[in-house]
Amino acid sequence: MANANSDSYYVPHNGWYPIWAAFGLFMIVYGLGGWLNDLKAGAEPGLIGLYIGSFVLTATLFFWFAKVVEENHAGLNNAQVKQSYVWGMGWFIFSEVMFFLAFFGALLYVRVFAVSWIGGEGDKGLTGDYLWPDFEPVWPVVNNPDPSVFTNPHESMKLKSFADLATYLPFFNTVVLVFSSFTVHWAHAAVKAEQRNKLVGWLAFTVVLGVIFIFLQAEEYIEAYNHLGLTLDSGIYGSTFFLLTGFHGFHVSLGTFMLFVQLVRAYRGHFTASDQFGLEASSWYWHFVDVVWICLFFFVYIL
Repeated sequence: MANANSDSYYVPHNGWYPIWAAFGLFMIVYGLGGWLNDLKAGAEPGLIGLYIGSFVLTATLFFWFAKVVEENHAGLNNAQVKQSYVWGMGWFIFSEVMFFLAFFGALLYVRVFAVSWIGGEGDKGLTGDYLWPDFEPVWPVVNNPDPSVFTNPHESMKLKSFADLATYLPFFNTVVLVFSSFTVHWAHAAVKAEQRNKLVGWLAFTVVLGVIFIFLQAEEYIEAYNHLGLTLDSGIYGSTFFLLTGFHGFHVSLGTFMLFVQLVRAYRGHFTASDQFGLEASSWYWHFVDVVWICLFFFVYIL
């Protein structure tokens, strides 16, 4: 059996964790799609699939993390394995960067090109001149070219004036998430200094901030749907808004779950100054989530 000082590479036994994780993700996407398409007709089947997928994925991640921790305590994670963890987490975050770049690229294309063409600007806008001569190509699109197909929202989520920041919900979310990057950094610094109480305290604070962010985003969606008339049926603006912010909210939820697992481990005394990659990887992911939100706040809420 390999140990921490061995040069041999530990290969874990066959497991069903990837299969269950894939099944959970499939059920989440399938259930979410069914729920969004059946909002007017009754969304119970879609919600059931969404709940099942969320439970399966959460349980799978919990037991998978527990297995990896068990292997680490057994001395199976030598230098080679730990290096593979570093590369694996690095490539995972890189794939997430590409994922969000595709969404930001779609937003750029819509704002710069598609809306202008529909409004009759440029050589490719001739169709818009004939079909929607009264459409004004202004972003955010709150006056859709064909309101009979896409319901116009009352107003957008865009910041009207910087004087409104004090009451602007996305700004509070930005403050919460940016500050949480500092708290998770302080937690990481505490484990390197072997200050367990500070590690647990700052990690717990970070988890609480993550939960606050999710709660505030839910409040933002309620405000958008019930008071602003901004829904998924609001045309391209509603679609891009909920796609970008919704996927980011999912990543915040996943990051909060990861940090909660690290908090439980920290409370049980698992981490040392030389053995704390689980916490370090989770902090990398959290910083990535923070950077994505700053970009979202700038491109979705400000510009």
